[in-house]
Amino acid sequence: MQPSPNDDVRRQKEAQFHDQWAADVDLDATLIDETFTSTTAIENQFVLEQFGDVRGLRVLDYGCGAAEGGIYLAKQGAKVVAIDVSPGMLELAQRLAKKHGVEIETRVVSGDAIPAGDGEFDRIYGNGVLHHVPLSTAIPELARIMKPGGCAFLTVHGSWQFPREHLPRAEVRKFDSSGFYYYGGNQTDGLPEFYGSTYHSEQYIREHWSRFFYIELIIPRGVNNHQDIVVCRKR
Repeated sequence: MQPSPNDDVRRQKEAQFHDQWAADVDLDATLIDETFTSTTAIENQFVLEQFGDVRGLRVLDYGCGAAEGGIYLAKQGAKVVAIDVSPGMLELAQRLAKKHGVEIETRVVSGDAIPAGDGEFDRIYGNGVLHHVPLSTAIPELARIMKPGGCAFLTVHGSWQFPREHLPRAEVRKFDSSGFYYYGGNQTDGLPEFYGSTYHSEQYIREHWSRFFYIELIIPRGVNNHQDIVVCRKR
């Protein structure tokens, strides 16, 4: 599938927004180890339990931002590739990795296709990303680049986060019947209005994602009321 013009415009706007965000980040104040080792980092501790020993494994930090997750996994011995639409975030990620004494590879996302080879990765870390991307291509692409038996940790907006109170009844019925909805009106303070959000029911994930993955776990509200957690493996 070729990217639509709307996808290209959205991607460009998100890149510009995150480039500016990256320019304002205080490198010295950006935490790496604490995002996994702190007593409050229960979601990322869950990631480590699912991923197991990552030494020597190829890990994708999907929609990485500053790549705090990828850098921590690199410190545990993983061979990390971090991807994002924002060149500014990727440059920041490289500076952070250098500061923490590890090397990561960074790649810019310029279209719907993930810049990676077939079966390239053993693990995929995608925290708070899938609501930004067109899922008709994102899910098959994630499956394409994962090795058979590889494990992905992904988070999604679940049914409990669906903004029923902001939508006409007809739109709510669409979600209730299909289990999927893309909501184009951002409701998060501090984020631009072009940010959209995608919502999934557990049934939708099990029915549609299972064409590409074995769905091992779906945890509504995750482990810290952030987003639903989906742990899946390549068929």
